[in-house]
Amino acid sequence: MEKEKIKEEGRAVPIRVGISIGDVNGIGPEVVIKSLADNRLLLDCTPIIYASSKTISFHKKAMNEPEFNYQTCKTANEAVNRKINIINVWNEEVQFDLGKGTEASGKYAFLSLEKATEDLASGKIDVLVTAPISKEAIGKAGFQFPGHTEYLAHLAGMDEALMMMVSGSLRVALVTTHVPLKDVSGTLTREKILAKIKALDNSLKKDFGIQRPKIAVFGLNPHASENGKMGNEEAETITPAINMARNEDIFAFGPFPADGFFGSPNRGQYDAVLAMYHDQGLAAFKALAFEDGVNYTAGLPIVRTSPDHGTAFDIAGKNEANPQSMRSAIYLAIDIFNTRKFLKEIAANPLQIQESAHHRKRGDRQHEIE
Repeated sequence: MEKEKIKEEGRAVPIRVGISIGDVNGIGPEVVIKSLADNRLLLDCTPIIYASSKTISFHKKAMNEPEFNYQTCKTANEAVNRKINIINVWNEEVQFDLGKGTEASGKYAFLSLEKATEDLASGKIDVLVTAPISKEAIGKAGFQFPGHTEYLAHLAGMDEALMMMVSGSLRVALVTTHVPLKDVSGTLTREKILAKIKALDNSLKKDFGIQRPKIAVFGLNPHASENGKMGNEEAETITPAINMARNEDIFAFGPFPADGFFGSPNRGQYDAVLAMYHDQGLAAFKALAFEDGVNYTAGLPIVRTSPDHGTAFDIAGKNEANPQSMRSAIYLAIDIFNTRKFLKEIAANPLQIQESAHHRKRGDRQHEIE
């Protein structure tokens, strides 16, 4: 008992992880419950779910998870550390229609997201993890954005954020996100691609602690146009943007043909990939890392992650959803928050921080010995 007390006191204050519930008729509540049912998560964070206790109780009962315990709190400031907390964003009875995105389920998803982002902006939570929404359902409730990425960029006062998919050392970012394929070519400009390369370079440094990251940039056309035989976007737009980035001391390379890159051993030479459009990057990513992949919104002052899957209405309510992606999203949000904090502290006073880090490591080892 004494050893447990020493270990607990030696730990840092847990990260306050806000979780928006997503579409209540999808698998969002299920993967949230399953992820947090692993109590080891509570050693590193304090989860705060934005939903209602009635909603969570409904899904808990449907999943037959009697051991899933939580407490309610009026505000995030009242959340108890290392306990599962629920803020009642709404109190009325919800008419669930599992497996269907409805105007009502969209309304609750929107209410949850609004309250969570409000608390994130005011510093009541440290990071945000979003469960999947139905774009159609939430759109019926007045949500006027293609997805979370665009919504959060708008709230941050930015034209765009950088959508990045992460699984271990595999990182895939996108120049364009929710854009129809027929419009992608016309959307690409040298300036846009350069801005995405710079945002990716900055995120790799600030969020992942990679000092001199190497970025592989994809072409747009098959075989990266094969010297102009299948399009001119590479020569006129993508290659000049890469050269502009290199002139700013960014290690960007390409353009690479997208079809064979992920199967090539050369992939390991790069810290991240920048794809030109949604399916070009995400189809391969999800084939390689669907179960534990994370959607990260890079380039913002806040930290937001999400599982890399959707609402999965086809299995909603069947207790079949895999929680690994949601669990990975929570851990990645914590890791990025800690990396940002650590690098900020080093920049402020490197000698002092290095010394304190050394003592913390020695203290941790002493606790383990005891």
